[in-house]
Amino acid sequence: MTVHQELLARAIDIARQARVNGNHPFGALLADADGGVVLTAENTVATESDPTGHAETNLVRLAGRGYSATELAALTLYSSAEPCAMCSGAIYWSGIGAVVYALAETALYEIIGDDPKNPTLVLPCRTVFAAGQRPITVRGPVRDRGRRPGARRVLGPLRSRSAGAATSSQM
Repeated sequence: MTVHQELLARAIDIARQARVNGNHPFGALLADADGGVVLTAENTVATESDPTGHAETNLVRLAGRGYSATELAALTLYSSAEPCAMCSGAIYWSGIGAVVYALAETALYEIIGDDPKNPTLVLPCRTVFAAGQRPITVRGPVRDRGRRPGARRVLGPLRSRSAGAATSSQM
């Protein structure tokens, strides 16, 4: 297993914990160049009643309080799923230098489909980052032992009594 796969497995574990905590199953972590985890965050949309409480945005908020712009540029954000447009914007503005993700936004949309309660933006993070003025390295979806990560592995069951249906890249 590569370092990327190991760190994504940790992000997926964080996503599972988010579900246990009553939120939607998404998790993220920030790692240094040696693969050391410096911060973690989970989705808190349901428990905090905050539609911006996506795992990556929560992580960016924490990172911005504790790291300089130079330090952030050297860190990599690992996410259980591709960052949505909102989270991609937050990552861009934070100055984090790289993103690695497991499940692609397009694959998640194929699972969730058209949901009038959550009109998902199908907008890959690479597209958001490409509109900016500084490069962000993106790697994903990262394969697990040569396979695309399965949605069930990343998200668990799509419905949960405590969290409801996952209906977007972070919802």
